[in-house]
Amino acid sequence: MKHKNSISRRKFVKNAVLLTAAFPAAGSFSKQSDISKTPAAEPVALKWLDSEAPVKLSGATWGVPWPKGVLKKDVSLNLENKDGKSISLQSWPLAQWPDGSLKWTAHAIGANANLPEGLTLKPGKAPTSAKQIKVDETSKSIDIDTGIISCKLNKSGNIIISSISRNGKPALQHGKLVLLVQDRAENEPGESVNSELFDGRIESVAIEQKGPVRAVVKIEGKHSTGKKNLLPFVIRLYFYEGSDAIRIMHTIVFDGDENKDFIAGLGVRFAVPLQDELYNRHVRFTGEKHGVFSEAVRGLTGLRRDPGQAVSDAQVGGKATQDASTFPATVSKRLNYIPAFGDYTLFQPTPDSFEIQKRTKGGHGWIQSAFGGRSSGMGYLGSPLGGVAFGIRNFWQSHPAQLDIRDAQTELAEVTMWLWAPKAAAMDLRFYHDGMGQDTYEKQRDALEITYEDYEPEFGRPVGIARTSELSIQILAATPTNAELSNLASAIQNPAQIICDANYYSKVGIFGGAFSAVSNKNPLEEKINRQLDFYFDYYQKQVDQRRWYGFWNFGDVMHTYDDDRHVWRYDVGGFAWDNSELSTDLWLWYYFLRTGKNDVFRMAEAMTRHTGEVDVHHIGPFSPLGSRHNVQHWGCSAKQLRISTAANRRFYYYLTADERVGDLMREQIHADRTLREIIPGRKIGQVAPKNDSKEELASISFGTDWGALSAAWLTEWERTGDEKMKTKLLNSMETIAGQPHGFFTGVSTMDLNTGKFESADPKQLSVSHLSSVFGLAEICAELIQTFELPEFEKAWVRYCELYNATPEEQKAVLGESLTKLNLKQGHSRLTAFASLRKKDKVLAARAWSEFYGGEAGIKKPVLKVTQLTGPLVLNPIDEAEGVSTNAVAQWGLAAMQCLAFAGSELK
Repeated sequence: MKHKNSISRRKFVKNAVLLTAAFPAAGSFSKQSDISKTPAAEPVALKWLDSEAPVKLSGATWGVPWPKGVLKKDVSLNLENKDGKSISLQSWPLAQWPDGSLKWTAHAIGANANLPEGLTLKPGKAPTSAKQIKVDETSKSIDIDTGIISCKLNKSGNIIISSISRNGKPALQHGKLVLLVQDRAENEPGESVNSELFDGRIESVAIEQKGPVRAVVKIEGKHSTGKKNLLPFVIRLYFYEGSDAIRIMHTIVFDGDENKDFIAGLGVRFAVPLQDELYNRHVRFTGEKHGVFSEAVRGLTGLRRDPGQAVSDAQVGGKATQDASTFPATVSKRLNYIPAFGDYTLFQPTPDSFEIQKRTKGGHGWIQSAFGGRSSGMGYLGSPLGGVAFGIRNFWQSHPAQLDIRDAQTELAEVTMWLWAPKAAAMDLRFYHDGMGQDTYEKQRDALEITYEDYEPEFGRPVGIARTSELSIQILAATPTNAELSNLASAIQNPAQIICDANYYSKVGIFGGAFSAVSNKNPLEEKINRQLDFYFDYYQKQVDQRRWYGFWNFGDVMHTYDDDRHVWRYDVGGFAWDNSELSTDLWLWYYFLRTGKNDVFRMAEAMTRHTGEVDVHHIGPFSPLGSRHNVQHWGCSAKQLRISTAANRRFYYYLTADERVGDLMREQIHADRTLREIIPGRKIGQVAPKNDSKEELASISFGTDWGALSAAWLTEWERTGDEKMKTKLLNSMETIAGQPHGFFTGVSTMDLNTGKFESADPKQLSVSHLSSVFGLAEICAELIQTFELPEFEKAWVRYCELYNATPEEQKAVLGESLTKLNLKQGHSRLTAFASLRKKDKVLAARAWSEFYGGEAGIKKPVLKVTQLTGPLVLNPIDEAEGVSTNAVAQWGLAAMQCLAFAGSELK
């Protein structure tokens, strides 16, 4: 089979790196298509996610979708503010349509843009700035100048950031990764714990973008003692034109022995040169609700002898004091007797409390300085002549976290941003039970009947799970005011994000057109909207009330509720963490696209980060599969593509152009080969194909397996133009359509080289209620929208029409009726899609009947919560009757897609 639009991945990536405001390389998507007669791209109105322009912008990146055939390959784009003033812009392609036009584009602006409300993206040449980023590379280092700060990065060794200066003044040096590992989780009386210090050793460095507005450097390596390597890492550093900040994306993959390697500290460390007098050296930490801890290394206030109000005011305000010679003699001649506190620690052990301690120096005791609830996780060290602000995003949410300042009384202080706090207990990733005798498949299936946990020895290990964290370093020209530092902390916690209006997203029809913008013209739709809002608000509050936080937990929600204990079933087998079960991720993202709400975006973002990293094995024997829901995110022996699917990641990638999420989706393109070894249905009779001596065949289901594979292949092709991915995808689509019963065939053997399925036995008829509820419905809608394959559309629409049909209707088409079906309400969206493609009002009415019938879903949605307090429960909580995550996610997706596909028949 031969297809058009060939491009090598290497060529596309190279072009994307070099693109600036225009799109000269976008044409390399297609050499043969002619879209010169298609409509011209119209201006796209943009807005800030958080409703108003940020107080201080350090740069922003976002994605914009385009209808098929509209954005030509050679069109340049310009960004204007409401006054018609153009803003320096960097643009590059994210995805293509089959005709060679652009499907998604990415854009970046720097820190010096004039950015009120009313931004518009339109065809036109973008201006360049005098402060555009400069990137110089040698065999040993990379130098990046944003116009404000200059940064030198090493390409080998254990020092990643060699130095950073602002306007020629050194501000930071020796930036590195640190890891503390101990050989026990805790020590019993009389036992000792041995620990080792690792630092990050660079193995490869790549410049992914080099300006003019945005530069990105990717650094990969491992933590090492010189004798032992542990925890591979991926670090990305982001620089923006005119910005004094560096955004750091920090990813680690666990590759240790969870029974021997207990992480006691994980962080980023750097040195800060200090030359000012000790009383002009300032330390700051942000707390909660704009609170700021503010002190000097050598304090001049509260002394027995008063230095004078001017001196006190200057020090408290972070301003330069008068020279010490002008102080009252009662103070100036005794400065050496005032303790200099060089060490400070902000420690957040739980989501509800932090403490700040300080001491004069090592070897001396700590004193308690302050306590609080939820720190926003930013610190500052410097003088009135400048310093470094540093912070961790989602600081308290990802506890235990810690910020350290050491040796601030010397000429070279040390700062460490701890993603796992050394003051906390060591990280313990061991499985939570001993197997309870489940040494055969029969016993494991029997145990599943009581705890819903799919257990198998050695399958509950954490090897391969990952965690991505976001940090920031900002080089300031002076000590910030408390208000300024609070604003900087807010900017880290809620980064500036530009989005399109929900009506535009809906009009373009992105992601299969499986949503519509909110409308309250129909009272019945208005009622659905209220219910959608209620469910989101309820889960958002549950996250906080139930404290679904922590380094490995933040971003996920729980699966099922325990009405008797008034808790979610956090300790019961497969009922605990949700791990994307029944498409919770998709529910949140489609709800965001429909509403444009910032709190929905933030919750969906956190879930994407979590489910794409923690719930997936990125290395090891299970790579790149995900783990089914469990008490521990990695604990279930059901390692499946339905969890790791790229379908859950595509939203965030295209809306933000996030490179790490791009990596996660690329991991999935060869996942079909893992299914040869980790057979999803191995406990219920699924076996590897026979006569596979060349290891080129795999048993692949058309539902959760192929749905995930097709999402990965589609995404890789539209991102890179990889012809092999497109061929494999189209081959698989055509051979599913060619099966005796299409999607109702259920499973067949795939040739891993070509993507073609073997033709199954005509007598084979198989269907599962899970097949289409992990992204298959949504990705098929997008495949039909993208490619013109009538036979595939026919096969999918037939599946959509017949799944919820009567037994008689099923038998008339398939020769027999379908049995053991479930999730009828969730599948109403399939009926709605069939009604749209067939333009069948009867099917549309049937879809709404199925939706409101609520079978195997939510029959009577509630808008009421019951508030419980002690002594019945530990903490005040809300309960909503009949709410479970599976049901809510499926109800939400069905509601939104029925509105999108059959909304005109809602009566």
